[in-house]
Amino acid sequence: MTATVSYPPPKLEDRPVSSYSSSLRLSLAPVGPAPALLDGAWWPRSRDLDAELPALAAVLDPLWGRITRVTVNPTYWPVFPRKVPVAGHVVKVGWFLAEQDPHELMLFSYQVGRWDLLVIPPRTPPVSAAWLMAAASDPLGTSTASRLMEEAARLRTVAETDRAVEAVWDSGGGHEARGPASRPRIPAVAAAIPGQPKWM
Repeated sequence: MTATVSYPPPKLEDRPVSSYSSSLRLSLAPVGPAPALLDGAWWPRSRDLDAELPALAAVLDPLWGRITRVTVNPTYWPVFPRKVPVAGHVVKVGWFLAEQDPHELMLFSYQVGRWDLLVIPPRTPPVSAAWLMAAASDPLGTSTASRLMEEAARLRTVAETDRAVEAVWDSGGGHEARGPASRPRIPAVAAAIPGQPKWM
């Protein structure tokens, strides 16, 4: 889905939003002339919307206008409330099963617009989460939330396979078989000779 925004959200400095709040893991796409398929990514610490949504809305309210409604696909949200109190107002929570990507959160701001965030699963390894944050925040991005999750899983599998192949290579003496000329150079460490001054 393409994000539809009536008024562009206020522009932040060129640093990620996550630097504004150490507890909130959020990355937003920069404002551009053509909206990307996703407006960024959110990496909650749990699947508890009651606990996670207030911090997200509190950061987004001043950027995008008061968040009034959120929709999720219940596939990955085992329990979610109908309403969540957020900094003096209430955010209504709804759901769509077939119509909404299971890895996406839609946020609505009354009279301002709608934004789509990739929701990174809480237990995602940090390297994969960082890749997903960057990919979902790409202003030229054309992948859906589920497509990005599939690509992250593929990249993780490739990395794990590479590590496994390297471990087999190492255990089979592969590095020694290359010969001394091909070994990586390790800086020499000079041992102190007894009776000689030590240089610092």
